[in-house]
Order: sequence, then structure tokens, then C-alpha cells
Amino acid sequence: MKDAGDKITPIEPSRKLSDAIRDVKNAFADRDDVVVDMREAHRMRLDLLASELAPVFADVPADMDSFDFAVSSGLQPRLWIDAVSHVAMGRDRRTYRFLKDTRVGRVVLAESTEMKAVADAVTRYVAERVVERQRMMEGGMESAVPCLHRPVVQEAEPPIQSETRRNGWTSFFAGLGLITAGALVGLAVSLALFWDRIMQMKISF
Repeated sequence: MKDAGDKITPIEPSRKLSDAIRDVKNAFADRDDVVVDMREAHRMRLDLLASELAPVFADVPADMDSFDFAVSSGLQPRLWIDAVSHVAMGRDRRTYRFLKDTRVGRVVLAESTEMKAVADAVTRYVAERVVERQRMMEGGMESAVPCLHRPVVQEAEPPIQSETRRNGWTSFFAGLGLITAGALVGLAVSLALFWDRIMQMKISF
């Protein structure tokens, strides 16, 4: 028997690196499952939105290739509308966010948990882009048509020469006027300076 004063040393459990590695791997696996579940949930909702917008995408003119209309894969799936706009899901996995990249940063065009509201916003956006393109093409055609029927008129040389000659005569008369004015001013100054002598000469006579 052991005495009451003897100390009992507890047996510590063995620590192994392999056990710690296994625990870390399990934690990563659980987190990856969550990420995969989120990605799949986001993609499923975006696929539903794409199906809702399928008739709109089908009505876009065939020669208008500026739209993408595709759901991208990755950590955060996105429904791309064109090169600068897309729909993504919010952190709550339920909110649709219609975003657009601009020169001043990313702006939110629409945000709602209702798929129909975001689908309406995307439809409006697509319609605006189509109308803008049509107006640009019509404006270009209107400016080009008059150029085709407008006669080419070349200015003849005589009007240019007569204009030059007219400008030359104008400069000549302007200079002559300045010379005459200067002569008159000089004559007045001379008369003022020699007025006394002229009066003396008249008296002597």
C-alpha cells in the first residue's frame, strides 16, 4: 500500500501530429462543404433568373453581340448581362443584386429578394441598350444620307483674289488717312510755334 503522503502523477494523453492533422483536415472539409453549398445555392438561383429572362434574351437582335447572358462559375457565380453589368447573390443567399461597373465605381441598379423585380430591372436595362443602339445607327444614317446627295461645290479663284484686292485697298486708304492726319497735326503744331514770328512779319510790312 502507498502512503498517504505519496503523490500520484496523472498520466497525460499522448499527443500526435497525425491526430492534429486529421482534425484540421476535417475542419477544412466542413468549411469547403459550406462553400460548395453556398456556391451551388447561388448558381441555382441565378439559373432560375436566367430561365425567367430567357424570352428577353431571345428577342435581342441577332446582330447585337454586346450581351453575354451566361452564368459564370467560380467562388461567386454571376449572371452576366454584358461586359459591365451582372447579377449576383447577396450574402444572405436570397437577395438578387443587379450591379454595373462604371468609371466612378460599381453601382447597384436593382436589389431585391423578389426575382421578378430584378428580372424587370434587367429587362429594362436590355431595352435601353437596344434603343440606344438603334438611335445611334439611325443618327449615323441620317448624317450620312445628305452627304451622298449634297453637290460638291468648290470655291472659284476670282472671289478669293477680289477679296484679297479689297483688303489691300482698305489697308492703303487706312494708311493714307493716317498720313494725312499726321500732316495736319504737324502743320497745326508748326503754326502754333511760329505764330509770333508770322505776326511780327505782318506788322513790319
